Amino acid sequence: MTPSEAWTALDAAAEAASETRIAELFTLEPERLQRLTVAAPGLTLDLSKQSWTLAGLDATLDLARASDVEGARAALYGGRPVNTSEGRAVLHMALRAPPEDGFEAQGRPVMGEVEAVRQAMRRFAGEVRSGAARGATGKPFRAVLHIGIGGSDLGPRLLWDSLKPLKPEIDLRFVANVDGSEFALATADLDPAETLVVIVSKTFSTQETLANAEAARAWLSDTLGAEGARAHLAAVSSALDKTSAFGIASDRVFGFWDWVGGRYSLWSAVSLSVAIALGWEAFAALHAGARTMDAHFRDTPLERNAPVLLALAQIFNRDGLDRRARSVVPYAHRLRRLPAFLQQLEMESNGKRVGVDGRPVGRATAPVVFGDEGANVQHAYFQQMHQGPDVVPLEFVAVREPMDGPADMHRKLLANAIAQAEALMVGRSEAEVRDELAAKGMAPAEIDILAPQKTFPGDRPSTTILLDRLDAQTLGALIALYEHKTFVEGVIWGINSFDQWGVELGKTLAGRVLVELEGGPAGDHDPSTATMIGRLKG
Repeated sequence: MTPSEAWTALDAAAEAASETRIAELFTLEPERLQRLTVAAPGLTLDLSKQSWTLAGLDATLDLARASDVEGARAALYGGRPVNTSEGRAVLHMALRAPPEDGFEAQGRPVMGEVEAVRQAMRRFAGEVRSGAARGATGKPFRAVLHIGIGGSDLGPRLLWDSLKPLKPEIDLRFVANVDGSEFALATADLDPAETLVVIVSKTFSTQETLANAEAARAWLSDTLGAEGARAHLAAVSSALDKTSAFGIASDRVFGFWDWVGGRYSLWSAVSLSVAIALGWEAFAALHAGARTMDAHFRDTPLERNAPVLLALAQIFNRDGLDRRARSVVPYAHRLRRLPAFLQQLEMESNGKRVGVDGRPVGRATAPVVFGDEGANVQHAYFQQMHQGPDVVPLEFVAVREPMDGPADMHRKLLANAIAQAEALMVGRSEAEVRDELAAKGMAPAEIDILAPQKTFPGDRPSTTILLDRLDAQTLGALIALYEHKTFVEGVIWGINSFDQWGVELGKTLAGRVLVELEGGPAGDHDPSTATMIGRLKG
């Protein structure tokens, strides 16, 4: 079957599926629950409340095979240049692999250098935690200030929020935004003499990161002096000349490679701050969990492969049923940053309209991803999820065992997650509402007005991901699940999931506008932009 034929079959399957309500499919398809529930490392994936029929599932599997997902997967693991526009291999899997694994980037072994950086990180993290590495005044470090943006911030923040102890031995703060308020709030109660600043920028040229790095150096210098500040700086970068010029000792600079994309870099030295604050054992467990998902994705047949099936559900919704958004709702306070992390992972990777061949893609690509933590969002945007005119698929992420707090509170949380998924699917008919209102003695004219407002159409699709527990190993598996899902979607859509040209133009223009705001000559702008610059200049 050609890709074109597979797409045509998918469209037909989606049209047929739209004629039957999801709830009815459990009766029509006795094997539905078994085929659409998959056990993967650390978690269970339930796709049975999705809109597809089993015939629709088979159509998406045929599309995956016609798109050569298996061949692309082999190329990814084989270190071939799957980042075609930049001619690079993509090997974030190597960052969590054991030293004996033979990962190669376009034929060049990489595990030796990966392990060297890993051991340097481990040594430094241990020295900071033990107090062997100290600040300029001889005090041990009690806090780490992590400075980065995008992939150099979102991943480490997710790890820390998900795993941090209730009473951390070392506090970890993050600064990303060039808005000075974030820096001021992050440092307001920190003692410079007890703070290590870790600056994360591969090129050491990212405008926002350098602005915050300079603010941090000045903050340190005000208390410790310019020379004393040097003892409080570390960096994650490949630009050793620039880190040296900034005043960072070479033995406190940790590198990573061009085959590590920013949104896939949390497994690298980019998470040095997290390795310090959590301890190396937790960081190693995170890697171990991701490795188990890597093996599952690499070795499991497509029809039982969790990342593949998660991707195919999105393909069916986005392309088969024209659903343009997806909401991710973690029913776990500690996972509240997961939707923000996935926004970058998925929308930066696959939010593209041009394929690897340079021509416009023939199909819709990444939907808008949004979300927040449950059960809070039930009192916010779930009104639209249940009764709005647009059908928005949801992804519920729940944790079987509580990490903190009383068990009865956790049961309430899980009850809400399960009930919301059921309510979205089954809905509530107008006839049921009318009977209820009539039983309360409401007048028929009032019922005619109120009953439609209290009706829930139902038939809203969702996926549930149930984690066994929330620890470093399971979190690693969950993040790797989404990474591989994103890759599969890109293969099927025929786009390069590993470049991000869309972030460049705004950054370039911002530099030009800044020159003008600082008193430089006026540039050539549209009338609205020119007027706004004039207002800001006063």
